[in-house]
Amino acid sequence: MKNQQMQSLIKELKKSSIENKVNIWKRIATDLEKSTTKRSVVNLSKIDRYSKQDETIIVPGKVLSMGELNKKITIAAFTFSGEAARKITNAGSKAISIEELIKNNPKGNKVRIIG
Repeated sequence: MKNQQMQSLIKELKKSSIENKVNIWKRIATDLEKSTTKRSVVNLSKIDRYSKQDETIIVPGKVLSMGELNKKITIAAFTFSGEAARKITNAGSKAISIEELIKNNPKGNKVRIIG
């Protein structure tokens, strides 16, 4: 199931990159094509350290719950651990899918990649 979702997402990212003439989606697709052992796994502590208030963050992989989130931000990722999603919501932030981010921000404006 996840592999089909991943292939579909990579195809959508590449298509969106060409249609909108932006490289950020191509970069995310390239990162997601890596083997699972090389794919990004990022803890909330790292996201909190490198993000700014009201910023949009994208993680080309999985978000884990280690650490705390002290800012209101939007985080897009392929997957979230259950505890990470709970902590993000409790901090007043949003956890969204990468597909949702592409739909809401097709040009990829003001998006920071962490991972």
